[in-house]
Amino acid sequence: MLPRYILKRLLGAIPTLLILITIAFFLIRIAPGGPFDEDKTLPPEIMANLEAKYNLDQPLVVQYFLYLGSVLRGDLGPSFQYSDFTVNELIAEGFPVSIRLGVSALLLALIFGVLIGTIAAWRQNSRLDYALMGSAMTGIAIPNFVLAPILILLFAVYAGWLPAGGWGGGAARNMVLPVIALALPYMAYVARLTRGSMVETLRSDFVRTARAKGLPEWKILGKHSLKVALLPVVSYLGPAAAAIITGSVVIEQIFGLPGMGRYFVQGALNRDYTLVMGVVIVIGVLIVVFNLIVDIIYALIDPRIRYE
Repeated sequence: MLPRYILKRLLGAIPTLLILITIAFFLIRIAPGGPFDEDKTLPPEIMANLEAKYNLDQPLVVQYFLYLGSVLRGDLGPSFQYSDFTVNELIAEGFPVSIRLGVSALLLALIFGVLIGTIAAWRQNSRLDYALMGSAMTGIAIPNFVLAPILILLFAVYAGWLPAGGWGGGAARNMVLPVIALALPYMAYVARLTRGSMVETLRSDFVRTARAKGLPEWKILGKHSLKVALLPVVSYLGPAAAAIITGSVVIEQIFGLPGMGRYFVQGALNRDYTLVMGVVIVIGVLIVVFNLIVDIIYALIDPRIRYE
């Protein structure tokens, strides 16, 4: 049943991606300016040659179907601004950086969020619970593009413990601040979800039975309660993964990381249509894949869910 379910989900994602491509294609061309608008006006002959080279002299609908045909062949087209590179090459260069950043942030948010939420539920209505949940609310209220400069100021400028930005060949110390800045708001969400679900689970009959049998508290929390309490957290992982991927665009720009986010921002500023479209398509595919993985994990955790 699982292969059929995966195939069904992937086929169902095709219309979604097609709508995404269509909306993004026409929206970016509605925006003022063009890829070859410069301070110095180009001669009409050169402009005509450039437009002909990139099919910009064709009607917009024709451009759309030409681009759609190249996407179906796996070709995201040439970059208008990086003339020596195709969009496929630029994304292949930035994709590992963005994935490493996003996956690290998601794992950090999940591990520490679940741990904090479980401790808060275990000590429900205590000072520790209030302190942890108060910190979580602060984390939710502060967006990562505000949090990132604060972390740079504290740990890079004042303390000098970590670099303020740059890739550094992928060194771990260069990833610490970007990962934390990206993960903290989602860690707070996971902590609050875990705490609420765990509080409800600890009031269940099977937990009372386990306590009546004299099982140690750590075993009740870790073995019996946590699996049930994680169901809302797993449901949140799909939207969280999507938000982390899109949020990494801002974080990469702030910390100067050579990921897809940098190319997306530069492409939008330069009206590099194909580069922006390429990043949008890759992010759309990642969101579809992450949501599929989350659905499969949910069914593995909850035996009541079946693939149909």
